[in-house]
Amino acid sequence: MDVIVYSIPVFFMLILLELLFDYYKGRKGGERKYRLNDAFTNISCGIVDQSSDIFAKVFTVGMYVLAFEVFAQFRFWSLPQTWWMWIIAFFAVDFAYYWAHRWSHGVNLFWLGHVVHHQSEDYNLSVALRQGAFQKVFTFWVYLPLAIIGVSPEWFITIKAINLLYQFWIHTEYVERMGWLEKVLNTPSHHRVHHGSNAKYIDKNHAGVFIIWDKMFGTFQVEEERPTYGITTPTATFNPIYAHTQPFQRLWAELKLMPSFGDKIRLLFKSPGWYPASLGERPEAPIQREKFQRELSLQENIYLLTQYFIVVVITAVFLFTLDQFTGFEKGVYLTFVFIQLLTLGMYFDKEQKRQKAEVFRLMTTILFSAFVYFHLSQPLPSLILAVLVLISFVWWNKIRQTKHYELVQ
Repeated sequence: MDVIVYSIPVFFMLILLELLFDYYKGRKGGERKYRLNDAFTNISCGIVDQSSDIFAKVFTVGMYVLAFEVFAQFRFWSLPQTWWMWIIAFFAVDFAYYWAHRWSHGVNLFWLGHVVHHQSEDYNLSVALRQGAFQKVFTFWVYLPLAIIGVSPEWFITIKAINLLYQFWIHTEYVERMGWLEKVLNTPSHHRVHHGSNAKYIDKNHAGVFIIWDKMFGTFQVEEERPTYGITTPTATFNPIYAHTQPFQRLWAELKLMPSFGDKIRLLFKSPGWYPASLGERPEAPIQREKFQRELSLQENIYLLTQYFIVVVITAVFLFTLDQFTGFEKGVYLTFVFIQLLTLGMYFDKEQKRQKAEVFRLMTTILFSAFVYFHLSQPLPSLILAVLVLISFVWWNKIRQTKHYELVQ
């Protein structure tokens, strides 16, 4: 059982509760912690991660199982299947997570997979779902020593999932300091520091569950002033596909600037921000900046929220019934979801070509509906999807004809 997938309804329930509380605080004059476009991007990145994970796990989990089985013949011990050994394994997995996380911040190549999680300029529970699809591929090797010493794949997968589940609730600004628990556990206060782009907060508090690792290895920082969230070079997009591809484009541009082959290799394994001495140092990014924003009309936001809800429902149904599909069917689903998120993201970014993108998205949905009908032999879901596309097209065309839409071009 995929613990993360089965926790999705709980995630959305908690996000909704925080959103309602945020709305209440906003009505009382407080600062809002949620923006629709940013929350859309956060959750969409989670969809990209979980959807692509059905293929990534073939490699990452497969490598762990392979290491466990290959070294089984050399182990002259067997770890007892007891509660106290489970607790030791829990600490061991969290310790490995600390180093995987720390190296994800300290090595340019690994940062490609993790930077997506830090791009949001807000801080709320939806940010917890904003995960990079490539992160597991870049850091799977950190956990292989656990397989070598005999932590079974079943234990590892379960403990790793619990570790990630714990980290969901610490992505909030509505929980203050937690007294003596701050000495041992990773808390919202500690993790707010980790998401800060302030100079004193960068590369601090890498813990998963236990903050003790940061205190032991010199990466701990207490929360002082309120963090400025995001990364030092803003992503400036609400498109979840761009959010994943942009770091690769930036690193590629930097590689082309490197004066020698050796510098190109060093750039890959140096920390983000490194430049060879011959190119000088980069200027420091300003700490205070306005959040990236694109304003859309209320009608457009309601329309996009409805379309996005449809995508979330399709994704949830697919992930909960994953074992019923072939590799080809999973590939079709993945392509469909990526097109949906790409085009909806173009709309949230208010790109000039969003009209053509929306037509393409609706046509793709019709094709997906035909696939569901003819290939999966599911006439009712196919019919429902086709009707929703027809309603969406009429609705969207009406929005396009409004005076306000013309003014925001």
